[in-house]
Amino acid sequence: MRLRLPAERPTEPPTGYKIAHPVLSQDGTRAGFTGVSLGGALPYAVLDDASCVYGRRHRPPARLCDCGFHCVHDRGAAEAMLCTAEHRTALLLEVSVLGAYIRFERGFRYARQRVRTATAGPCACGATAVALADAGWGRPGWRALAPVCGDCVRGRASVSLAGFAGLAGQGLRVAARGGGTALPSAELAYGAEPGVPELVAEAALLQARLDWFQSQLARLGERGNGSAERG
Repeated sequence: MRLRLPAERPTEPPTGYKIAHPVLSQDGTRAGFTGVSLGGALPYAVLDDASCVYGRRHRPPARLCDCGFHCVHDRGAAEAMLCTAEHRTALLLEVSVLGAYIRFERGFRYARQRVRTATAGPCACGATAVALADAGWGRPGWRALAPVCGDCVRGRASVSLAGFAGLAGQGLRVAARGGGTALPSAELAYGAEPGVPELVAEAALLQARLDWFQSQLARLGERGNGSAERG
């Protein structure tokens, strides 16, 4: 006789937490995420269905497989994973657990999810991030991104936090956790509708790019003057 687990019928989708790397499509028109463990080879959208990473035809989450989306119950447990070196540039996601799910002691394995909020940590220099820039690696058709501040973004392919939220769609909100030594610190939220924080961040990003272009033009001007004097 097979014992069955009790069926749950929640009135609202359960909430979970996980970490993932932000990704941008090769043509720059779509944004999503890629996991940090087993499912990392399969980037997913803000609202998406899980698929079996082994290519099996069963529907996730299968009882005898480990396929499906994964998340933990506790936000602190997900934040702890950001301390490891390989996960420092990942974002903290708050998700809604949709569809069928299997509950475990520390979290869920489930069939469908909606990413509600993505929180970016500080830039590698310690300052608050205002954009997500090319991280130097990716998946086929997708470029991985990493949080950067207005100074470090100069000359790098990037998208603002508000721009990433807009490309991802589905009402995603992107938050920037402040840099410095106070952890955790305040967060600035960015959604699809621009407000004062979004416009300030966009202005900082544009100013950083303008400064970089002006420095490049100055160098070209110096080289041109040197060539003219030698001629």
